[in-house]
Amino acid sequence: MNTTGHYPTQVMIDAYGNDGFRFADMSHRGSLLCLPTGMFAWPVATASEITLDTMAPVLAVADQIDVLFIGLGKDVASIDPAIRTAFRERGVIIEAIATGGALRTYNVLMAEHRAVAAALIAIDTAR
Repeated sequence: MNTTGHYPTQVMIDAYGNDGFRFADMSHRGSLLCLPTGMFAWPVATASEITLDTMAPVLAVADQIDVLFIGLGKDVASIDPAIRTAFRERGVIIEAIATGGALRTYNVLMAEHRAVAAALIAIDTAR
């Protein structure tokens, strides 16, 4: 896995918008993977770029995840059925919703110490 833009611990998100996220007293520009192995830059800017290939880092740690939130930006789009199947075969539930809702629910489950992950597309303005 590429560790460029990597923070070594999975943490909650403090803020989002301005094309990035704030967490752990840091600012991250761009989309973000929040995984049990840490926080990683994610080279995805639109829902159409979410593929099995761009989800490979998440699939690599699927055995450590019960629920994956995919933040689709400001809008909701469908997820490729092949992605849903790949995660279902590994026992992971996918919730694909707007980024704001995805990260808020991710934070709640993190606070409950649940096995959760998030793949979040950065947005310019938080609603």
